[in-house]
Amino acid sequence: MGSVVFSLDAELAWGFPDFASLPMDRVDASRDAWSWLVDLFDEYDVPATWAVVGHLFLEDCDARHADLDAPDGWFAHESGALAGRHDVRFAPDLVAAVRNADVAHDVGSHSFAHVPFDHPETTRELVDADLGRAVAVAADQGVVLESFVFPRNAVGFRDLLAKHGFRTYRSAGAPTGTGLARAARKIAAVVDPGRVPLVEPRVDEYGLVDLPPSLFLFGFEGRARDTLAAAWTDPIVRQATDAIDRAAAGDGVCHLWLHPNNVVDDAGRARLEAIVAHVARRRDQDGLVVETMRDVADRVLETEPTTTVA
Repeated sequence: MGSVVFSLDAELAWGFPDFASLPMDRVDASRDAWSWLVDLFDEYDVPATWAVVGHLFLEDCDARHADLDAPDGWFAHESGALAGRHDVRFAPDLVAAVRNADVAHDVGSHSFAHVPFDHPETTRELVDADLGRAVAVAADQGVVLESFVFPRNAVGFRDLLAKHGFRTYRSAGAPTGTGLARAARKIAAVVDPGRVPLVEPRVDEYGLVDLPPSLFLFGFEGRARDTLAAAWTDPIVRQATDAIDRAAAGDGVCHLWLHPNNVVDDAGRARLEAIVAHVARRRDQDGLVVETMRDVADRVLETEPTTTVA
């Protein structure tokens, strides 16, 4: 029997610090979407890994973060477009909602300030300081971080994850290639949802459990999605349920991921409810295992020897 994992890049407005202008539809929807997802997972008794941007643990800040040698302008939106938007810059109440949910979620990290680890100005010292700050602000609220999701899925500095006590991370998955190649793969997966992979966690050279993704749940949007959904079915629901069914029938992990701020409309909510309900149905009928990233790390590290680099 395989398993299903949901991981969420929980960032509110923090996913866009290097954008010239903010996608306000996503920013404005982010709080309600977060709360709605907590309720959805409770309704179906499905746990998830919430990889939270560390800044969201705070009640307030000076918007400068002198202890982080981040790229120039990285915090410009805090004192600019978001200066009056504490609701999407800080979220200890939303973190508490995850921790106090009926289901036992895994609270992980999406870094402190969402600086991509492959940014040309991202130094080792910056990553070390960022991870230390993320761990510290979580610890102040009694949260021990073990799961990590890289900003923009840019994998790097894994040895520093180990240094700061993390045990598992979501890796980038298969290379995406050019825009045309990505589009071709999306279309192929709609035609043949069996192309969505079940993945196998592995222990890397730093003793961390690498858990690749299977499917981004908002990777087929816009007019193409609406047309297919109206004429046939939501293509992401078709791909996700096929992968879930394969996990229920065999081995491997169906690792589904999203940002709460992807959920901007009724179509997005309907998609997610259909997928989460299908997971719960297969769990109840067939014994499908539902895990968090922390659960996978516990399972893998119990059975696989770890060999770490010096």
